[in-house]
Amino acid sequence: MSEIMVKEIFKSFGAMPVLKGTSLTVERGQVVALIGRSGSGKSTMLRCINGLETIDSGSIRVAGHELDGNPKKLRALRTDVGIVFQSYNLFPHLTVGQNIMLAPTIVRKRGADEARKAAVEALQLVGLGEKFDAYPDMLSGGQQQRVAIARSLAMQPKVMLFDEVTSALDPELTQEVLSVMETLARKGMTMVLVTHEMGFARRVADITVFMHQGKIWEMGPSQELFADPKTAEMRQFLSADVH
Repeated sequence: MSEIMVKEIFKSFGAMPVLKGTSLTVERGQVVALIGRSGSGKSTMLRCINGLETIDSGSIRVAGHELDGNPKKLRALRTDVGIVFQSYNLFPHLTVGQNIMLAPTIVRKRGADEARKAAVEALQLVGLGEKFDAYPDMLSGGQQQRVAIARSLAMQPKVMLFDEVTSALDPELTQEVLSVMETLARKGMTMVLVTHEMGFARRVADITVFMHQGKIWEMGPSQELFADPKTAEMRQFLSADVH
């Protein structure tokens, strides 16, 4: 059974069609990068996969959960699917450790000791084991983004989604965050990421998907796709390296 199955999804915002019959299959342990110009539908697709946006038609199944608008099923899905955004959304009045322990305690009903253990392990995985008692405003942007990743990991998700998580960071901090994502990829985490980091997509993603005008225009093994794009649109996108 594939970890993510997106079949023929359509999504419009008002009169504006954003996704036009998009289908995508992601196998367990695969890393898939979504690339394309702003407005091509890639972030909307990611948000649909996590149920943050409802689809007009089609079907989505993620980690064994069918998305059909049922709130109970949606809650179950969110325990198995982590999502990290460009903004970190950490609670400033809580320590790093408390931020990470919140969801396992409330959503997964973990005891304090178990939640703390999961938080410590997640922080160690992102290279911030010593920051458990720090407050978010004591951290750099790159460190805060790594805490946001740790917060998702503490829920022990089956799938991780990343929506342009480095776009607000300078190059040095971007590298910090990308290396964490690379570690997750090596550990076999199923990941779908929207990214402008072409070098990262080429090196780390098993499959790269080029989206254009609400459709999957071109997709394939990353190395092959970047080396020999088949469509004029993707060739133009890569030559411009649009940000």
